[in-house]
Amino acid sequence: MYNTFTKTYTVTDIRKTFENFQADFRTIARRTEKMDMTTVDNIIHDILILAENKFLRSIDIVLLDNNETVIRATKFEINQDGTATSSDRAGKNNDWLNIPNTYLSVILSYNESWHNLSKQEKEEFQNDNNFKTSWVSSNIDNTFPHLSRNNAQLYASNGYELNKTVYK
Repeated sequence: MYNTFTKTYTVTDIRKTFENFQADFRTIARRTEKMDMTTVDNIIHDILILAENKFLRSIDIVLLDNNETVIRATKFEINQDGTATSSDRAGKNNDWLNIPNTYLSVILSYNESWHNLSKQEKEEFQNDNNFKTSWVSSNIDNTFPHLSRNNAQLYASNGYELNKTVYK
């Protein structure tokens, strides 16, 4: 007897998984007081469209000082081939603080599907989907080698997973 496993996640599962990301991002923005909710919502809008079209590898929320040194970060790594069917609860963001002379930024890491698009195709995709943010390249090393890494929650729905890791 053979068992088969088929990936059955849908756009609804992606959205459900990202609800936890949204809760975390909003909490971090509120606790640090470094980004207003309109900006957060605009960033979430773009991220959801990219995720639904399977263009993302990971998302980092980073707190930087005036020298662009990352003080703290949270990484959300996407696994489109996961096995988890349910999520941990969003949270564990209470140690994000409003530190003077810092700011929040979001780093998107794209997968090969995105990189295979031409510059024109990327621009058309962003225009057609009413992107709210002008995304630019970053020079930040998002492996955060100077920070300690701790696994946090796993957000998932029907095999679509977001693995959350905290760096401090």
